[in-house]
Amino acid sequence: MLRYPPRLFACCSLVLAVFLTGCSAEFDPWHQDSTTGRWFSESQLALGQQVYATHCASCHGPKAEATPQWTKTDAQGLYPPPPLNGTAHAWHHSFQALKQVIEEGSRGRMPAWKGKLTDQEIEAVIAWFQSLWPDEGYEIWQRQHKK
Repeated sequence: MLRYPPRLFACCSLVLAVFLTGCSAEFDPWHQDSTTGRWFSESQLALGQQVYATHCASCHGPKAEATPQWTKTDAQGLYPPPPLNGTAHAWHHSFQALKQVIEEGSRGRMPAWKGKLTDQEIEAVIAWFQSLWPDEGYEIWQRQHKK
């Protein structure tokens, strides 16, 4: 029976774990698509624009500009939908946090989209509104949410 020294086994296991982690489909904000220069592809943008127009634009505005006075609560104490175009706080949130809000909704104002939209559609919507962000804001978001 062939036996390997414990250090060799541990080293090989570590290399394998690093390799498998690098090959995962986990979101990577540092990926740079050759056509968009950001983490998303042109096909994700096209899908995201379509899904956004169908499900999000009525509240967040056709160009993700939201409503005037979005920082002030209404008579019910709820905030109106915020802009998603890079002029508000969306860039403060990680990809996972943005996805979670879309999936679960928020405070009775935004509906939950989990089960209504696929993961692919939700990620494409994030891609679409992030495509509206100015380069500087996108780069700040990238640095803040580095793995």
